[in-house]
Amino acid sequence: MFRNWWPRLRRVLVAGVLVWVPLGITVILLRFLIGLADQTLELIPEPFQPEALLGRPIPGLGVVLSLVLLFLTGLVAANVVGKRFIGFWEALLRRIPVVKTIYTAAKGFLEMVLSGQSGSFSRVLLIEYPRKGIYCIAFQTSSTVGQLAEHTPDSVCVFVPTTPNPTSGFLVVAPEKDLIELNMSVEDAIKLVVSVGVVVPDPDNLPRVDADAGAREA
Repeated sequence: MFRNWWPRLRRVLVAGVLVWVPLGITVILLRFLIGLADQTLELIPEPFQPEALLGRPIPGLGVVLSLVLLFLTGLVAANVVGKRFIGFWEALLRRIPVVKTIYTAAKGFLEMVLSGQSGSFSRVLLIEYPRKGIYCIAFQTSSTVGQLAEHTPDSVCVFVPTTPNPTSGFLVVAPEKDLIELNMSVEDAIKLVVSVGVVVPDPDNLPRVDADAGAREA
């Protein structure tokens, strides 16, 4: 009897977990981000903070303040004086040994993702790594230029993300002929990486292996 009802009970429990656990994780992350944004209220002098004026905190006010701060910073950074000030500030940061490495890498990654330039994360690829016959998900970030193009003709720069954190990974300069392009959106590929392979894209989005790729494998 136990064998008859246990599989059905298990399916029901799993269905409940799939509803509540992602929702709970989403709520926890949102609360964390809102709490992090609320810390911007510390920029306001204590006598003028909402809690001091109204006698109670206002949840989410930090999010509004953060957006306003980002907007004002963008306005400053967009004009000539602001660009000079930011250039001076960045030059100062790049002189600090450890800080310059973290700052330069973080800014470069964000510029690549947010710039919308052609070639940045434009294709989802399969690259053979760490050995022949084993593949990793990768993203094309750009075509090789300058000295890279001189030493590696017909190659592209690809970013191989780590899982479950796709913001870390490593850069590979790979020949175009050794890459397999996937019929998959960048969003689906990131979901695949973050979920450590659990969230698989729609079956219609299968790898496109052309004749040249088949010939290489043969």
